[in-house]
This record gives sequence, structure tokens and C-alpha cells, in this order.
Amino acid sequence: MEPRDVRAAGAVVTRKGGDVLLVHRPKYDDWSFPKGKLDPGEHVVTAAVREVAEETGIDVRLGPALSSQRYRMSNGRYKTVEYWTARVVGSDDVSRYQPNDEIDAVEWVPWDAAVRRLTYAHDCETLAEARPLRRKTRALVVLRHGKARSRGSWRKDDRLRPLVQLGEMQSERLVPLLAAFDVTSVHTSSSTRCVQTVTPYVDTTGWPVKKYDELSEEGATAQGVVDVVDALLESGDSTVLCTHRPVLPTVLDALRLPETRLEPGWMLVAHHRKGRVVATEVLQP
Repeated sequence: MEPRDVRAAGAVVTRKGGDVLLVHRPKYDDWSFPKGKLDPGEHVVTAAVREVAEETGIDVRLGPALSSQRYRMSNGRYKTVEYWTARVVGSDDVSRYQPNDEIDAVEWVPWDAAVRRLTYAHDCETLAEARPLRRKTRALVVLRHGKARSRGSWRKDDRLRPLVQLGEMQSERLVPLLAAFDVTSVHTSSSTRCVQTVTPYVDTTGWPVKKYDELSEEGATAQGVVDVVDALLESGDSTVLCTHRPVLPTVLDALRLPETRLEPGWMLVAHHRKGRVVATEVLQP
């Protein structure tokens, strides 16, 4: 049985003007994108943000996903690296970065110069893929609530049906995923199981939460859902919208996206610009 691939994550970080963030590794004398291996149990999205911060001192939020890289390492094993585009949150100053044995130089490099600076052909291909996606986008995260008690075991008002322990664990694990896309606005069905799903993120970040009967199973209407989605697209924020399986097709239709199956606790990230979705991805906690 062949050993599993080593898993890693990173990002093609850009800033206004078209510069790309590159790092130099003295051990290999190469220039590449910030990236690194996943910690045990770590989600690949969280790893991408963490590795950029550790290797460059820069905090980022993720944009559209890019194709993964897979290549053979010097020890004969294969490595799979998942990449996203990314934009800086806060300062983009790297002048205070302290060189170390792993990364001894961090530089913002103009796009055309970055093509020449990168050591590996597969990184040049990733850079080319990122070029049409480098413009700033916002994320609208469509989230299905976590695993809830079954309808058959619940005798009270269905709107009060809570999460089970697995659902509570899912909601906790969603916190770093939502943070990776810099979600600063939380919107949810008024039903208990949806509110509970976003509560750990709200408690961690302090961002306000808005509850809607229009996103609940009992109160959802096509026009009501469209009005909520349109408002979120126009808000200028990266947002999360938590709702129920029967309401999801209406939400996705409002985003002009095909119907997508989301299991409890899963989310679809719609990256949009000027009211138009430019890329999507499905993630699970």
C-alpha cells in the first residue's frame, strides 16, 4: 500500500497594483509562494491562512480556490498542495519580517517579474491561473445548519429543534473556516438550529448576527430570499447566510448558481464582485 500524499496548503497573495508575495527558502535556494504542511487534524483552509502568516508576517483572507499541485518530493513521496488566491487584511508591509532558517526573504514582486523569479514551472502555472482571479472579491458563504435532532424525536415547535452534539462540534469547527474568508456579517434563519450553528463564530469574533424568518423553513418565500441575497451582495461585506436544506435551492437560484447538495454543516463559498459570482467552492468542517 502506497503512503498517503503529504498534504500542504498555501496562497497566491496579491495587492493593489498587481504585486505578488513570494518567499525564498535558503535550504532549497528557491522562490515560491508561502505554503506549508497541515498540522494534525487541521483543515486545509485554516492551514493556508496560517502558513502565510507564519512565513511572511502578513494576515490574509482567501479568495477563489486554484488548482492543486501534486509532485514527487526528494524522498520519493508525493506532496499535494492546495492553493487559493488571497488578499491582505491590514498592513502589507514586509520590511519588518525577521529572516530565519526556513524563510530568509519575503518580497512583493511585480507580476511579470514574479514569472521570472519563481523557481518551478508548476508555480508559474499556478500564477497564470491566478491572474484573471486577482481582482478583489467578497465572499457570500451559504451555510447549511449543523446536524440537528431528528424531526421524529422532537415534539415541540420545529423552529426550536436544536443541534445534537455532532452539530455543536461542526459549528465550532466552522469558526476558523469563516474567518479564513474574513466573514464580518452574520445572517441566519431565526430557527434555533441555524442560530446555534453560527453562535460560536459570533461569540469568537463579536460580529453582530441578524436573524430572518424569511430564511426559515416556515417563513421562506422566493421573493423574501431574493431580497436577502441581493442585500448581502450589495453590502460590501463578506457574509455568511445560514439556512435549511429545503431553502438552499432558492438561495442558490437567487445567486444564479446550479443546485448543489450540502450536507449538515457544509458550506458553499460564493466569491463575488460587483454583484456577480465569479467562483464557488464547497467546504466541509
